[in-house]
Amino acid sequence: MLTIIHGADFHLDAPFAALPPDKARQRREEQRQLLDRLADLAQEVRADLVLLSGDLLDSSQTYQETVEALSRTLGQIQAPVFIAPGNHDCYGPRSVYANTAWPDNVHIFSTVSVESVALPELGCTVHGAAFTTPQADRSPLMGFTAPRDGGIHLMALHGDVDGKGRYGPIDPADIAASGLTYLALGHIHACSGLQKAGDTWWAYPGCPEGRGFDETGDKGVLVVTVGDDPSDVTARFVPLAGRRYEIVEADVTGADTAAQVLEEVLPAEPCGDCCRILLTGQRSFGPPDLAALTAQAQPYYYSVTIRDHTRQMRDLWERAGEDSLTGLVLRQLKAQGGPEAELAARFALAALENGEDPCP
Repeated sequence: MLTIIHGADFHLDAPFAALPPDKARQRREEQRQLLDRLADLAQEVRADLVLLSGDLLDSSQTYQETVEALSRTLGQIQAPVFIAPGNHDCYGPRSVYANTAWPDNVHIFSTVSVESVALPELGCTVHGAAFTTPQADRSPLMGFTAPRDGGIHLMALHGDVDGKGRYGPIDPADIAASGLTYLALGHIHACSGLQKAGDTWWAYPGCPEGRGFDETGDKGVLVVTVGDDPSDVTARFVPLAGRRYEIVEADVTGADTAAQVLEEVLPAEPCGDCCRILLTGQRSFGPPDLAALTAQAQPYYYSVTIRDHTRQMRDLWERAGEDSLTGLVLRQLKAQGGPEAELAARFALAALENGEDPCP
């Protein structure tokens, strides 16, 4: 059996522009700790291989501390490590990849054409390719077919399955025709779970830690196993993130104050997560004091923002007494009574006031 750790999209040294400078610096330092957790996991599962499928770095502007941490930590892994540079960290003569003395166990793919590295001691071959520019209209997988030699064939690649853009679009038909045992992909920041095209298994692990509210929930890597029968492939998601990004809704409908509802959605104990709290529903009180609410929530999170999506509660029939078309329509509907009349009144108000349903 072959045990593989498949990771991608670490985006080390991301700017974290939405955070204050001190916290942005702290978050970049914490990103480097992901590498330690990766090495610990490799030891824990006794990984035979580590495949890192691109965008390990957020850009070519990389801090020396990060390069040193990356080289040192990957060198501590007791297994071969393969890196397939992506669109954010493309390989080039001035790239970190080309100008760093990497440990002997680290192999970096450096060309747009597929390169193959045989590992006879593991009974497998690792294939891979690199972005050499920030965009790529064509995937190296197009036209590739692994040798039919009875061995295990793996590939590390950055690209977009079903994508039509300029980031290595990959046609599922090319995956099916590749003859690969497992295709380790990067670029999509959500874990895909194990997928199959033809006889080839493939997956995106997602990013190992979120960097914004478009990357919420658990983030991590995949531990992939290939059985004695190469068609027997499994994948287990392992969380790796130190912090999570979460979006929480707080419905103020029926509440006396926004602070009351906020208290109900706050965690029982302070946590290290980043949270966006959305106030929703109809309020019977005035506009919420977002500064005061943020101060109330701040002790529970590493970072918190509160947004007001509420609407002032209104009486559905308040304009029924008007001498206007709106008043006439509402009087007629109110006289009918019942839920259907109320629903019709909502739609009528929305149409007459050129707005959305004012009384959901």
